[in-house]
Amino acid sequence: MKRLTTILMTALLCLPMQAEDKGRVIDLSGTWQFALDRKGLVHPDYILTETVQLPGTTDTNHKGDKMAQPDVTATDTDLSWLTTHLSRPWSYKGRAWYKREVVIPADWQGQPVMLFLERTKPTEVYVDARLVGTSNDISTPQLFDLSAALTPGHHQLAIMVDNGSGVPEQVYGSSHAYTEDTQANWNGIIGRIELQAGTIPCPMSGSASCPMVACAADAPQQSAFRDFHIEGQHFYADGHPLFLRGRHDACVWPLTGHVAMDLDAWRNYMQTCLAYGLNHVRFHSWCPPEAAFQAADEAGIILQPELPFWGDFNANDSLLMQFLHKEGENILRWYGHHPSFRMFALGNELWGSIEKMGEFIADFRRIAPDKVFTFGSNYYLGYQGVKPGMDYFTTCRVGGEGWGNYNTHTRGSFSFADAADGGMINHFHPNTRQDFEEGCSLAKAEGGAAVPVISHETAQFQTYPDYSEIQKYTGAMYPYNMEVFRARLQRAGMLDQAEAFHRASGAWSLQLYKQDIEMDLRTRNMAGFQLLDLQDYPGQGSAYVGILDAFLDPKGLCTEREWREWCAPVVPLLRADKFCFTNDEPLRADIQIANYGGTSLEGKTLRWQVTSSPSETEGVPEGGGRMTNGNLTLPSGEGLIDAGAIDIDLSGFKTPSKLQLLLAIDDTDYYGVPYHNTYDIWVYPAKSQLKKLQKKVIITRELTDEIGEKLEKGKTVLLMPDSTSLCVGGLFQTDYWNYRMFKTISENNKKTVSPGTLGILCNPGHPLFRSFPTEEHTNWQWFPVVKASHPMMLDNTASGYRPVVQVIDNIERNHKLGLVFEFQVGKGRLLVVMADLEKAAVYPEGRQFYESVLQYMTSADFRPQTKITLNDFRQLMTMPVTEGKIGELNNISPY
Repeated sequence: MKRLTTILMTALLCLPMQAEDKGRVIDLSGTWQFALDRKGLVHPDYILTETVQLPGTTDTNHKGDKMAQPDVTATDTDLSWLTTHLSRPWSYKGRAWYKREVVIPADWQGQPVMLFLERTKPTEVYVDARLVGTSNDISTPQLFDLSAALTPGHHQLAIMVDNGSGVPEQVYGSSHAYTEDTQANWNGIIGRIELQAGTIPCPMSGSASCPMVACAADAPQQSAFRDFHIEGQHFYADGHPLFLRGRHDACVWPLTGHVAMDLDAWRNYMQTCLAYGLNHVRFHSWCPPEAAFQAADEAGIILQPELPFWGDFNANDSLLMQFLHKEGENILRWYGHHPSFRMFALGNELWGSIEKMGEFIADFRRIAPDKVFTFGSNYYLGYQGVKPGMDYFTTCRVGGEGWGNYNTHTRGSFSFADAADGGMINHFHPNTRQDFEEGCSLAKAEGGAAVPVISHETAQFQTYPDYSEIQKYTGAMYPYNMEVFRARLQRAGMLDQAEAFHRASGAWSLQLYKQDIEMDLRTRNMAGFQLLDLQDYPGQGSAYVGILDAFLDPKGLCTEREWREWCAPVVPLLRADKFCFTNDEPLRADIQIANYGGTSLEGKTLRWQVTSSPSETEGVPEGGGRMTNGNLTLPSGEGLIDAGAIDIDLSGFKTPSKLQLLLAIDDTDYYGVPYHNTYDIWVYPAKSQLKKLQKKVIITRELTDEIGEKLEKGKTVLLMPDSTSLCVGGLFQTDYWNYRMFKTISENNKKTVSPGTLGILCNPGHPLFRSFPTEEHTNWQWFPVVKASHPMMLDNTASGYRPVVQVIDNIERNHKLGLVFEFQVGKGRLLVVMADLEKAAVYPEGRQFYESVLQYMTSADFRPQTKITLNDFRQLMTMPVTEGKIGELNNISPY
């Protein structure tokens, strides 16, 4: 009965206006008088001489403090302050006044008159210089009853907006409603600004009033997600299990510097999410506006807004607790009727009073019993596990684990400060067997049942930035951070490689995204993931971790169709022990289907096909070099279902080959093509020529005087030096989030700092790769070599010198890193490999690379073009390089 009453009250809240009430609105958008109030001395009856346009902000109106154009090429200045986030050409923090005349029509006599400010910061409202109301509602509209003050006739309406005080101090740097890292701490009023005549009592609160025209009753509400609820460790809707394929949203709107408030912008946003197979959005420490909920209702996307907070949930801080509780109530009451609003969290990575978190959830559940709740997303970084009161758990781990163990993890990548060796993907030999079942099995409250687990901020893989993006910044934010990074690369003599760095690091990060997401899908009792992110995050040191840029435009790394191979309601999955095989062993693997499409696949055919030179026909790779194929008949069931096994004879491959395995479900259709997925597979000859080739060259770890003399006289030498002070570590995955931030955190916590690199760059047509098929970027067959490597800084070589295999460095260091490089020394030829190939040769792919290197060195193709003396080479291997200063950058969460 209580649930029914609440639903009825919510429905009443959203009743549309009666016909006779429609149009009783005065739109206040347009020109307003304006003044900054730096010292708090402006009075509401002052004559304000400047003007601005509202909706808008001081940034969009070019008011406040104009930023002097910095010298991004300066080498004697610490520019780390400039690279933390996007810059505001115009910024202001403090009080600002907005004032205009309003005329109340005669027929409004005796009617309630409400001032509606859809989104702003703490305000004071004055009518005819008299204070009539204040508000510090930042997550929802501000509503003021001006009935007594606004009688028919002319009046002066003044609004003081303060983005420098009025909310708890912790909120300014921790909530994406305020932080400079994304939308910035703007001052102004955005969205609808109206006077409204005629209201109804708000049945949800019993005391406040609800503007009838502010409700979303007229918006289409077409959500495929009715009866959203939890059963066991899964979400259900429409009677079927639902896997949440989500993204994190940090309020990134680079042109305006504030969240979009119009429905068209949010429709485009939600359609982009759908195009990339997503059905869920988590709003990190902020709540989106009405238009976002309306657009999500139409698109059938589930939203999780959060309280505007990230930090210490301190029960003793009554000011903070009262503010956050009030914001939560407001969010639930303003937006709770939307079918897209299904989930709610108390903020991001909270710590503090677990008891107080439970009290908040209990209170909010009484207001909105139709929603599911959790404590802060990734609260206590997952170490505290599930507590009573949590309906689901968004986390990177479930409880604590010993350093070097991965049994509690619920995502595949971490910082080096947070997990040994950066997590499972970077640590273990590549395979498609691993999942997070062990971690999910731990997700239960003491004495209670297990709850759904959502992988928190999945796949934080950096991509080198695309500097052509700079020209897009024509509005309220400017990327001086990108200009600094570009200038650094130019000073390092590698600006001509920027596009290749972006392309190669991006292509590799895409494969890492696929792996991390599929590890979620392979976990039978996982309920979903929340990416970090579909788009880049321009703050916190500048984190280029998306497949889309900050404008939600593609980076050119993949098509929407390619991304949906592994991010869709139905995904065929390969379960294999490895990606690389020898031709004397079969490719044996299991096939599973992550079926969350709402229908049974019973009786449908899964077609598998292996090709050696895949082409594209109607969007599905097939044909061209077909080797073998077969079919599996799918069983009934939903969720993660077992579809059978494949056993492929590889003996026909006598030369090193890269294959592609296609899994496609016939008679299905998703955006015009069947549900399908593809995997790269490598096959190498079992019979090795390695020992024979090793006898043809001098192989050494140290260039002794004796070997140096032989080299100068014409011998061929393979040098594999041990790590030196000029080396960085071998990182397989691309660096996590942002090198500068997690370097600071690792050093503060006495943990190993990540090698910080972004994958390799090479020319696949180079003769060194004749027996080792590769793309220009890292792929799974590079694991043994990269993990056994220590790339060397070649900053002291000529600006035009390029290694045969280069390692892409991060935007903070910009070293020219060589994994494989070559010189002519006297009459001899020298190849340097900064990896232990003997160690790598334990694996077939490592052995094959070693063999390919030696085949190249013993061929006529090995003719290094760069000459160097033996003494100069020795200096190159020992001479220090110039290191730029990398400033500290701390994180809010306590690592």
